[in-house]
Amino acid sequence: MENRIAVIGVVVVRRSEAAKRVNAILSDYGEIIVGRMGVPYRERDLSVISLIVDGSTDEIGALAGKLGAVPGVKVKAAITL
Repeated sequence: MENRIAVIGVVVVRRSEAAKRVNAILSDYGEIIVGRMGVPYRERDLSVISLIVDGSTDEIGALAGKLGAVPGVKVKAAITL
């Protein structure tokens, strides 16, 4: 299966509650993560994370799905054709 490049946007609401689970998932998928930028917005208790990934559509979908399953986490992915 051919790898794709994707950008995944993640908004973590209630950062203090979800951060550990999000970081554990990102660590599990570290082999497909090319770059990561996270911006904490402490005044609103949230974080915005942007990920650049290089993996199969199954891997990208699994990462996005696992992140989106965490309560308080919203995820959107844009995958190359």
